[in-house]
Amino acid sequence: MAQNEAELKALMTAGQDGDATAHRMLLEHLSRLLRGYFKGRLARVGRSAAEAEDLVQEALMAIHTRRHTYDPAEPLTPWVYAIARYKLIDYLRQTRPAMAEMPIEDAGDILATDDHVAVESSLDLHRLLGQLPDKVRRAVQHVKLDGMSVRETANRCGMSESAVKVSVHRGFKALAALVAREERS
Repeated sequence: MAQNEAELKALMTAGQDGDATAHRMLLEHLSRLLRGYFKGRLARVGRSAAEAEDLVQEALMAIHTRRHTYDPAEPLTPWVYAIARYKLIDYLRQTRPAMAEMPIEDAGDILATDDHVAVESSLDLHRLLGQLPDKVRRAVQHVKLDGMSVRETANRCGMSESAVKVSVHRGFKALAALVAREERS
């Protein structure tokens, strides 16, 4: 994947600049990558590989509609896989079989694949973000978690774009320090 990063990133930036052919090529390349990603993840939780096609289309649609939020200064593939991960989580939540309808001998498999780790991580992240100054927390939330551009965040928060970038940088440094402090405890 690292070998294709530069090519994919070039296609994305060309697509953002209005090159429809580059955008179409990007979506074709990403559809192959995402198909493998979803098939692998679905197989791990005992789901059919056929379910991957719907997820590929959902992720491609999200990438297409949110392409304006991609920052060309950042790597593309983590942005793509973050979208794919959220689509997968939403899909699994919506299609999770009801426990009452499940034979008791299968319940252990479902409980073993529960997403409690993701929920706990999310709760930890929100707790840590709550320890940041409001301006820094809002910048990190909007840019890194909500996928807003620096410009959008600056407009929403009444800050300059430079101030948003500095706040995000300081926020990450503070979060790293908070995590390090908790690990020592």
